[in-house]
Amino acid sequence: AMDGLIVIGGDGTLKIAHDLAQKGAKVIGVPKTIDNDLEATAYTFGFDSAVNVAVEALDRLKTTAESHDRMMIMEVMGRYAGWIALHAGIAGGAHAILIPEIPYDLVPLKAHLKRRRKRGANHHLIVVAEGALPRGGEHSYNTDIEASKGAMRRLGGAAERLARELAPLEIETRTLVLGHLQRGGSPTYRDRLLGTAFGAHAMELAQNGAWGQMVCLDGTRFTDVPMASAIGRNKLVTGNSEIVRFARQVGICFGDSVNSPPKENKE
Repeated sequence: AMDGLIVIGGDGTLKIAHDLAQKGAKVIGVPKTIDNDLEATAYTFGFDSAVNVAVEALDRLKTTAESHDRMMIMEVMGRYAGWIALHAGIAGGAHAILIPEIPYDLVPLKAHLKRRRKRGANHHLIVVAEGALPRGGEHSYNTDIEASKGAMRRLGGAAERLARELAPLEIETRTLVLGHLQRGGSPTYRDRLLGTAFGAHAMELAQNGAWGQMVCLDGTRFTDVPMASAIGRNKLVTGNSEIVRFARQVGICFGDSVNSPPKENKE
């Protein structure tokens, strides 16, 4: 007989775990997804490692962008949440970040790139989330054989679409889709600590018979919440959040009209 089940995963996995709990199974959830889109926890383990991969990629792209006067557009994962793009873009020195929660407009985005070029910038780094979409438009999806067989459509192609949309600027452009590189490799120390703490707390819950809960991080405190409160609603970036505001203050464009032109230095 099975004494209990500790289920590790993201929204889809935890929905299944909750269904099992509703049928009487003894289940405890542990949040693990690179997307960091679970509502009931500040962070999920896997997210920090994925962001670090993206930041390292941006560091490498900057070198070739500067040496060849290019615009580099890097597409990252995240589904319908822009957490990876936002964190990696800020940490990696991107000049524009496009995320699903802030549909982009080509007019302010092009204006931003033209201002940079006018000031003498010879390269541009843009991070685009796979779920990013133009204002009034739709998400980009991979049109491969899986879709033709009735499988769930997969996000993809946002970087290539953006490159086509920015072609009139006549800037030599390259695109990169990081893809599954973000999902593997050695985890960061932060993810190792987070995973260890989540696992330890999950075992405490199991020993105390506190089934149907999901472990989580509330600020700096490790705690737990009913699994039902952790599923069915994604945690998304809000356009007026502090981290978005800070990014705007250092000149990062989100492809909307909120960004104002930087002040000219008259000295």
